[in-house]
Amino acid sequence: MKKKIVHTDDAPAAVGPYSQAVKIGDLVYTAGQIPLDPATGKMVEGDVQAQTERSLLNLQAVLKASGSSLKNVVKTTVFLQNMGDFAAMNEVYGRFFTKNPPARSAVEVAALPLGAQVEIEAVALAKKKK
Repeated sequence: MKKKIVHTDDAPAAVGPYSQAVKIGDLVYTAGQIPLDPATGKMVEGDVQAQTERSLLNLQAVLKASGSSLKNVVKTTVFLQNMGDFAAMNEVYGRFFTKNPPARSAVEVAALPLGAQVEIEAVALAKKKK
């Protein structure tokens, strides 16, 4: 199986030596998406809800570029700088995964890249070619 590197300008460029996502076989593995605005390269202003929304929009763009979508996500991992923000993050997260949500882990971490409050990564099924 060959791995395919996924890149889109509709999500923030990688801030290190990694890919936005890698597609191999029937799976897509995304890098963690933080709340950077792809148009400006800057962190979105606002609370954890605003940051969660931007992170999920970035994740959605990466999945789209891979030929997949949020509907095909089977597992996410949510990294929070403060687990006290879980309910606020979860409210926004639920708007993106309304039906048959994926499996999920959520963990509190000491710090996230560029001072983000949240980072979200996913594993998704790649859409089958017709």
